[in-house]
Amino acid sequence: SVLYNYLEGSSSAKIPWEDLRYIFGEIMYGGHIVDNWDRKTCTMYLQYFMQDDLLDEQEMVPYADGKLSWKTPGPSAHEKYLEHIETMPSESPLFFGMHPNAEIGFRTAQCQRIFELLHLLQPKDGGTGDEGEGGVNPLAKAEELCAEILDEVRDVKFATEDTARALSDDD
Repeated sequence: SVLYNYLEGSSSAKIPWEDLRYIFGEIMYGGHIVDNWDRKTCTMYLQYFMQDDLLDEQEMVPYADGKLSWKTPGPSAHEKYLEHIETMPSESPLFFGMHPNAEIGFRTAQCQRIFELLHLLQPKDGGTGDEGEGGVNPLAKAEELCAEILDEVRDVKFATEDTARALSDDD
């Protein structure tokens, strides 16, 4: 990994956190961020987490006000780090500095969207799902959509033989 190579290749005893924040925040992941607020958020997280305290049991849930706590492990073997990751608490708005009720709004919106989609799939005639009086059953609707997609991609030719040959050359 980039982090491992960068740290192992460095002869200085001090970890170059500023360089690492730039590599991760601007080069590797930052290039994928298109929203300025998301970029600021990424920068703040990197400033908080990528520092010397990370190696000394730093609090990984900084904005939970004591309601949720998970600290970084002390120096140890790789397997111990993996075990520590398995003890991570379940996902919560507290991880992101949000009120616990923020999840209620998210889940409510998610449920509304699911039910809107289910409603769209219902037959228009309110009957048994068979065609009738202008209604189309969900299976017919799905078949029609699949046929449209197939018409669009039917003539697309992929270079599968070239790809297979290139993969076998790499072996």
